[in-house]
Amino acid sequence: MTQSRFAAIGLAIATIPLTACVIVPDAPIVEGTPMPEGTAVALRVPVMVGDVVATPMKVIEDSRCPINARCVWAGRLIVETRIDGAGWRDTANITLGESYGTHGRVVRLVSGEPNKTTDREVEPSEYRFTYEAGQSVARN
Repeated sequence: MTQSRFAAIGLAIATIPLTACVIVPDAPIVEGTPMPEGTAVALRVPVMVGDVVATPMKVIEDSRCPINARCVWAGRLIVETRIDGAGWRDTANITLGESYGTHGRVVRLVSGEPNKTTDREVEPSEYRFTYEAGQSVARN
């Protein structure tokens, strides 16, 4: 065999391991398989929201009025949420009923269950969150 044939065979063998590592540039990179859009998810469970993945990481504040009480203020639920897109990651504190825009995408926290009651605290493992995609944000 000639030297150029050895070089060609060596190059072919060297590129074989590279074919096993395929990066899809338009897909978010997350740990685990995201749940389908519209699914209420627990803390640290990823869910598809349009073309991004939202993962509720922790409850920052749950000052919502208990369902069996009368309150002067309705309170709020704020969830630290990780948002993964194609080649980027953002973390934001999203308030129930409000939208958060990043990288031309909008994520909205539309529900947080269970509701609070006066007789007991909600354990972190009991929470379930639902997100939806909003209108795309125009880039300047």
